[in-house]
Amino acid sequence: MSTEENPTDNPEDPNLDTYTASNIRHLEGIEGIRMRPAMYIGDTTPRGLHHLVYEVVDNCIDEAVNGYATAVSVKVNADGSVTISDDGRGIPVDPMPELGNRPALEVVLTEIHAGGKFDRKGYKTGTGGLHGVGITAVNALSEWLEAEVRRDGHVWTMDFARGELNHELKKLGKADKTGTKIMFKPDNTIFPDINFVYDVLAKRLQELAFLTPGLRIKLNDERSSQSDDFHYEDGIVEFVKHLNRTETPLYPDVISVMGELEGAQVSIALQHNDGYSDNVRSFANNIYNVEGGTHLSGFRSALTRVVNNYGKKANLFKDATPTGDDFREGLAAIITVRVPNPQFEGQTKTKLGNSEVEGIVNSVVHEQLTKYFEENPNTAKRIVLKGLLAAEAREAARKQREMVRRKGALTSSGLPEKLRDCRSKELDITELFLVEGDSAGGSVDTGRDSNTQAYLPLRGKILNVEKAQLVKVLDNAEVANMFKAIGIPPGAELDDINKRRYGKIILMTDADVDGSHIRTLLLTFFFRHMRELVSNGCVYIAQPPLYKVSQRNKVRYVQTQEQMMQELTELGISGTTLVCKDGTAFEGEHLEKVTDLIKQLEEPILTLERRGVDLRYLALQQKDDKGDLPRYRVFLGQEENWFFDKEELEAFLAKEEEKQGGELKVADTELVDEEEEDVESTLQVVDLHEMRTINAVLKRLNDYGIVYKDLLHVEMVNGEPDYHYFLRNESTEIALDGLIVFLRELRKLGEKGFSLTRFKGLGEMDAEDLWETSMDPENRVLLQVTMDDASAADEIFRVLMGDAVEPRREFIEKHALDVKELDV
Repeated sequence: MSTEENPTDNPEDPNLDTYTASNIRHLEGIEGIRMRPAMYIGDTTPRGLHHLVYEVVDNCIDEAVNGYATAVSVKVNADGSVTISDDGRGIPVDPMPELGNRPALEVVLTEIHAGGKFDRKGYKTGTGGLHGVGITAVNALSEWLEAEVRRDGHVWTMDFARGELNHELKKLGKADKTGTKIMFKPDNTIFPDINFVYDVLAKRLQELAFLTPGLRIKLNDERSSQSDDFHYEDGIVEFVKHLNRTETPLYPDVISVMGELEGAQVSIALQHNDGYSDNVRSFANNIYNVEGGTHLSGFRSALTRVVNNYGKKANLFKDATPTGDDFREGLAAIITVRVPNPQFEGQTKTKLGNSEVEGIVNSVVHEQLTKYFEENPNTAKRIVLKGLLAAEAREAARKQREMVRRKGALTSSGLPEKLRDCRSKELDITELFLVEGDSAGGSVDTGRDSNTQAYLPLRGKILNVEKAQLVKVLDNAEVANMFKAIGIPPGAELDDINKRRYGKIILMTDADVDGSHIRTLLLTFFFRHMRELVSNGCVYIAQPPLYKVSQRNKVRYVQTQEQMMQELTELGISGTTLVCKDGTAFEGEHLEKVTDLIKQLEEPILTLERRGVDLRYLALQQKDDKGDLPRYRVFLGQEENWFFDKEELEAFLAKEEEKQGGELKVADTELVDEEEEDVESTLQVVDLHEMRTINAVLKRLNDYGIVYKDLLHVEMVNGEPDYHYFLRNESTEIALDGLIVFLRELRKLGEKGFSLTRFKGLGEMDAEDLWETSMDPENRVLLQVTMDDASAADEIFRVLMGDAVEPRREFIEKHALDVKELDV
């Protein structure tokens, strides 16, 4: 008989003594999501941040796909929060007896695995969300979330703070329409950056509009006044036309393939162009599968088989038979499937794994494409001939690659003449700088650490590889030098990348227009011909500073305009005192704290002004000088009212309902035209969320004797301005027209007595400046080039670097006002 030792009595492992049941934590839904957000949204980078919006929008799309909604609105509010609404049925609000009669809306927003897609009664066809996790994760990862549901003739509201119920379900008033509105602000304790990027949202929402024919999706950004209205009756056919807008199509019509087999719906649109790269995007249940999956492989094998069969039947193949890659050269295609029970890799669904889908797509495409080729022989012949030309170019490029290898591209004897190599061969510490021009190379050569840093000067602007065949690319001297210097062959795979000669490849170009163009040409080259370098995070962009600030024998380098403002603020504080009319003075550490608090008010006050809220009018609503500002702005017809908290608001609404003898009609502000509303009888409640920040900061300013009215422009007394605060230093005194101008005047003081040098080119820097600002690993700023969205990157290279002029012109017109620090 054998006996086991009690593990807690094992003297050899002291850690076992403390490992008991008390060390085991069971995390409930919301707590678990906040503790491990990456499990639910992928990560907490900007990609994960935008995923929050997509999760809510996917629920709106479900309503549209199942025939219950026709419009979706997404609005980035002035305070950085997002409002998403639809005109669907509205999330149910009735109680759920099995869960203690909690409202269904509360359960959906607070419990994981709660939703309408599990028994297929709520939704016959699902899109993105499958596990009932998405919208719960949005709630859990938001500083606050408000839900407004219109259904059963009423408007229902409920709000949460960091996933926890804040105010229970309330009936706000009556409504004729139905729909759901979700407004939330991401939690800045979870996400390092909570600023939504308009173009990122626009790209995804446009995709969804393409994938949902007839649905109208509106996007509006109150911060920048940008807006878009996406509506496509022809769906993915228009999607393919959009992809090919930068190219010249080989044939006029977009080929459309549709079918349903074993409960799976397949929709595919495709059209070839005269370009050299393919642009195929695959979607499952409206989710973009970055890594493809079984639907993509099924499409590829069917396309190859059909084109091959036609080519052989028409006797078009003579010297060589093209491969599947050849037939996909210049192909733009959208593959969409709707599957009852899709299997994805992870919550972010990058790849479809259903094995049965491959055969379904293969069968549908083979049958319908074969029929199309028989009915359209001219189009079929063009596709085959395009593949033959691609095969010939591929063979020529293969011979060219072999020539590059034979010349010793991977050996030291084949290194470019202009390359100034480093002594170390250790991949972890070596760097190659690709430098614009020989003039900058001189400073780089003198300033670099020759043990670990190599550099290769590039002559002028390299070839635009977006417009060139691979044979021409490989024949270009500057391109060949980069292949040789980096030490990898053209079309390198992951194994080749691991054999590169340097750990980091750093692009170092001037901060002017020409430098930006050269950097873009280099990025195009890496994306098209060394993509694995980018995917593995080996490519960086040096960030030489824009400014050199010298004051009082101190030299500082500044990268951005925002940093410049911070520098000016710090310089202004030095030697300055903020003096109050009553004699109170702030200087040193106290002045720094007051400055930081007033700086925190800059953005929320600007947000209020964007909303059209008069700051002095707000002061009149205060109960006393040291009290809070009102948070709720309520319109009842033409009448405006302000309330400090929810309890005050609800008491007012109850009184008005009693006065009018029934529920108030709630205005629909998101999806309907304003003229449809009877403004005399509607109720609109605006929650000014920025008031949370303003009131919190005001409480801290009260500790310094500063109240809200001190921020406002001063009033006139006997015809003279009644100044309350002054900025003083050894040479001047400035009367402040309210603390609202405090930061502006402080920065003006910071501008005095310093010299500012703006660097436009690396050649303008001496070796010491260049080393200190751009090459010293201890001080420099490097921007790592990553590929968060390969399809977006592909599209931007096609638009900016391709042959088509019109898409490039449209891009420039759309983004002209976004340009900062234009070099003219």
